[in-house]
Amino acid sequence: MQMSLSRIGIKTHIAHHLQQAKHFFSEYKYDACITDLNLPDGSGLELVQHVTRHYPKSPIAVLTAYGNMDIAIAALKAGAFDFVSKPINQLHLHQLLQKALHVPPINEVTEQSLQPEYTLLTGESHPIQELRTAIRKFARSQAPVFISGESGTGKEVVANLVHQLSNRGDSAFVAINCGSMSEELMESELFGHKKGCFSGATQDKQGLIQAANGGSLFLDEIAELSLAMQARLLRAVQEKKIRPLGSDREIEVDFRIISASHQQLEKLVEQGKFRPDLFFRIHVMNISLPPLRERGQDILILASHFIAGICHEWDIPVKSLTDAAKSFLLQQHFPGNVRELRNIIERAITLVDDEYIDFMHLQPAPMRMVQATESITHHQIAATQITPAETAKIPEEGLEQFLEKVEKEVLLTALHQTHWNRTLAAKKLGMTLRSLRYRLKKFGLDLES
Repeated sequence: MQMSLSRIGIKTHIAHHLQQAKHFFSEYKYDACITDLNLPDGSGLELVQHVTRHYPKSPIAVLTAYGNMDIAIAALKAGAFDFVSKPINQLHLHQLLQKALHVPPINEVTEQSLQPEYTLLTGESHPIQELRTAIRKFARSQAPVFISGESGTGKEVVANLVHQLSNRGDSAFVAINCGSMSEELMESELFGHKKGCFSGATQDKQGLIQAANGGSLFLDEIAELSLAMQARLLRAVQEKKIRPLGSDREIEVDFRIISASHQQLEKLVEQGKFRPDLFFRIHVMNISLPPLRERGQDILILASHFIAGICHEWDIPVKSLTDAAKSFLLQQHFPGNVRELRNIIERAITLVDDEYIDFMHLQPAPMRMVQATESITHHQIAATQITPAETAKIPEEGLEQFLEKVEKEVLLTALHQTHWNRTLAAKKLGMTLRSLRYRLKKFGLDLES
């Protein structure tokens, strides 16, 4: 190994045991380290932990005997950036060192270093600080990453960020939703196919795994893959080789797999719905995304970011949240998480007439209709409270007439609040402009007549 690396201009020191390796690190500054797992006076895992703790700018790779995957995975979790099975040929050795020399330093993930779509990392809560730490750590590794979390927490955004901050950031990031297509189409999409291998295959097609060569492949909702597809994917992840449909030879690919699911894979493994061998391959590093409701004041920080971004995009004055609106947001459960919060803010901005967003603007359209109805018809409802004995006095068409009267009052109130702007009134009522025009005409309020 020393002779091979010297031919490409890399200077090396050989440590014959664990203590000598630690001594070398105290004496010299190294750009990278490669260690065997079995050392005469200890374990390579101890060296991985030592280097990761005391010399974090020096990425360390691990050599392991074929099939010794449990220990290799333990090394990755301890901080190793990659591992390779013995025997290692010169090409793989040089590729390993090239990756190691381009591993990014552990820098703070700051807002200034992120693209606008990474706003979900904005915040000061403990869960979001832990998320930033995990992203920094895992970006330095070549190990598979599994991202868990509820829908709307930003799993693809985090996957893309892990890729961008890694030494693969200049290469492709290929994402696919495993639940969005049939098994037959998924196989062709992932592995590609040769011309004529099935009806409709009029030309060769490169698969997404091959398209991710040198970069990262993100498989969202990986739990949706069938057991047969899981078996094919397992071989691709293990051997770093794929065989397109209709081809008689395999193609070598170098990709990092990042996967995600809102389901608990451990339970699916117990139920026989997910292969345990694939689970252990993709579940080396785990990032758990916190739901928005557990991020406390981050909700208001995110809301402010969304308001500023949307108002800038629409070229309108920036709005502000009232105290009532802030209190309302902090009390919400947010089953749709960050995605739901952004949608709520975007809808609220369309409803606001001035520079303030109040809690009424943050509520869904049906709730706004109910509250408007309660406000307008409070005196009518109070006047029509009746006992069961009085029901005979109500005419047969009473309820329908009453509801029409309420609807007319709501329409007039919305028009008055929007200064008779039908487009804004329709948005305020949560209906289409066409629907509003129909109702205005029904009540003889057609402004165009």
